[in-house]
Amino acid sequence: MKAEQTAPRFRDLKIKIFSDGADLDSIIEAYQKGDVSGFTTNPTLMSRAGITNYMTFATEVLRVVTDLPVSFEVFSDDFAEMKEQALKLADLAENVYVKIPVTNTKGKSACPLIKDLAGRGLKLNVTAILTLKQVEEVAAALNPKVPAIVSVFAGRIADTGRDPVPYMKESLKILKPLPLAELLWASPREILNLVQADEIGCHIITVTPAVLSKAGGLGRDLAELSLDTVRMFYNDAQGSGFTI
Repeated sequence: MKAEQTAPRFRDLKIKIFSDGADLDSIIEAYQKGDVSGFTTNPTLMSRAGITNYMTFATEVLRVVTDLPVSFEVFSDDFAEMKEQALKLADLAENVYVKIPVTNTKGKSACPLIKDLAGRGLKLNVTAILTLKQVEEVAAALNPKVPAIVSVFAGRIADTGRDPVPYMKESLKILKPLPLAELLWASPREILNLVQADEIGCHIITVTPAVLSKAGGLGRDLAELSLDTVRMFYNDAQGSGFTI
């Protein structure tokens, strides 16, 4: 019989963990606990959270989070307007990373804009990346002297039936000549993804508050977890008054 696998504890992970969400209370809680190294959000998360004033929300977040990276995304589909939005967001605080989607909705590359903004010294988080070609193009557009985040959506790659680990390993190789560029494992689906990302040396992973709440189970004894599961089934059956 093969030996049982071991898993690291949450505190043993070397990867940076960024909280991904748009609920201000959750952001404040995560910041105060000190469990995360940064924050990200996007227009979809903000819309779901019922946010109607983008800049008010951003200002409130930055009033609390003053010393960790916070990523805010532009939302125009026009590159000239994207640039205007990016400059305004970058002016909010020194710890802001401006999220730029790798293309607009028409599939046109944002790399010329990325090169322009990076050349101006803006810290960028290039998002919605799913192909290695996109990673290569973004790497060529970034400024090696300016910090940047390259967000590859490993979870969405996995949703297509592909193993995201080889994609992430190759992305790390592509970004190696850029010492200030960090690879972010985006859209993780389960706690195992934290371990996978950590093992390959990925720099950052985003997690929702819901996923982060399960991180304490990393490395837990499986026999103990089995017993807890049996107890849960028993207690729920008793509480429901089931009979057979």
